[in-house]
This record gives sequence, structure tokens and C-alpha cells, in this order.
Amino acid sequence: MMIIDLKTESEALIGQAAALLYESFIGISQAWPNLDEALAEVHDSIGEGQISRVAVEKETVQGWIGGKSMYDGNVWELHPLVVKESFRRKGIGRALVEDLEKQVAKRGGLTIWLGTDDENAATTLTDVDLYENLAEKIGGIRNLKQHPFEFYQKVGFSIVGVMPDANGIGKPDIYMAKRVAYEKSRF
Repeated sequence: MMIIDLKTESEALIGQAAALLYESFIGISQAWPNLDEALAEVHDSIGEGQISRVAVEKETVQGWIGGKSMYDGNVWELHPLVVKESFRRKGIGRALVEDLEKQVAKRGGLTIWLGTDDENAATTLTDVDLYENLAEKIGGIRNLKQHPFEFYQKVGFSIVGVMPDANGIGKPDIYMAKRVAYEKSRF
């Protein structure tokens, strides 16, 4: 497996990444309800201030990760990360995150953040009042339905907050962040 840049001239890889995005979120999110919107998302990920990388083997996309520059390049949003179902739990997601971290570090980035929605009651942060005792609720979060926040914790991300009702009443977005590898002696 190789991790390479996704480029505008790579039509076959772009098509595979779009199909992967669309298929991976069916029944989980309304973010990409059709292949055309998924294709637009992939095209939007390529360009200035963006990182778009695919894990490929034998011209088959196994996974895709994107990054968007924010805060004058100090912070990058990981958006999105998808791995083909038949290749999950084989280290591809971890490799893509590690690769993104290297790409962000090359560009002088300090932090990578992401939002991981809970639209389907997959954590204990769903259907609770997040305006009361938020720190306690975040500290006691449990995974109820294979929500990806635990994967992100395994690759070094921490929960740094939530946006209550981001996806409707009782359906939060969980914010996570990770410091990019750099000299930490300042702390």
C-alpha cells in the first residue's frame, strides 16, 4: 500500500474516493446523500490550503483522508477520513492519520482537529443536556455503537469539546484535537 496525493488529473482515483465516501456514510450521516455530492466533496479537497491523500494498492483506493488549513495554517481540520470496509482494522486509517500529521508538520501546522458527529445515538453524549455538567459528561463518555471517537483517541486525539444539537436536538458533534509533533519544551 502507498499513500499518495490525490490530484485533479487522477479521475479514476477521484471516482473511487467519492464512491467510498458515499458508501461509507449511508445510514450513518446525511452529509453525502448521493454520489454527486460525494464527488463534489472530493473535488473540493484538492487545491490550495488543502491536503488530499489516498491509500492505494494496485490502483484501488483503500482509504482517503483530507485536511483543510485554518487559523493561518496553525490548525488543520481532518476532513474526512474513510477506509473501505473490507480494509478496515488493518492499520490503514492509522497510516492515513500519521501521514496527514506529517503533511501538516511539513506545512508548519501545530494542531489537527476534527468533528465526529453523533447522529445515531452512538455515544452517551446523545439525548442528554450538554449545557449542564459538560466536563463530567465528556469525562464519562462511553461508546454504544462503534462510534469513531475511540479510534481517534487511539491515534492520539483528545476530546476538546462538543457542539450540542449540531445535528438536531440531542445529536452533538464531538470535537477532537491532536498536537502535531514538534518541540514540546515550551510547555
